[in-house]
Amino acid sequence: MSDDQVAVTLQQQEGFRFLAQFPNETPDLITDEPAPLGTGQGPSPAQLLVTALGNCLSDSLVFALGKFHQPNDGIRTEAVGHLGRNADNLLRVLSVDVTLHLGHPAESFQRLERILDQFERFCTVSQSVVAALPIRLQVLDSDGVLLKG
Repeated sequence: MSDDQVAVTLQQQEGFRFLAQFPNETPDLITDEPAPLGTGQGPSPAQLLVTALGNCLSDSLVFALGKFHQPNDGIRTEAVGHLGRNADNLLRVLSVDVTLHLGHPAESFQRLERILDQFERFCTVSQSVVAALPIRLQVLDSDGVLLKG
């Protein structure tokens, strides 16, 4: 992977199961559709999309907390993609809900409001798709207190 491209080669294994191969040292990944189309032997493309959104937002939060020398460990993320039919009756990911749980109570952080106001802008994946895919984001501290959302 370079700064100006991300590459993957997909090789069909059988039916809807593909081997995703990445350059360098990145491990291969099996993808597959769930039954009845596939056999569910790996994440589906929709699962990968939701994973990419949740993971990128998590990474952005970890980076922002670290930039301000704040605790950035123990973060847990839940991402849920909502599937449905569009006007042409085609199955689509209609929206994604992402909930980030900080690893510490809010009072453990300094400048948390500033961090929470800006970290989302640095997520390459969410900022690339948000014009076409609504993303609802919440951030909670380790005590479950809603800090953003």
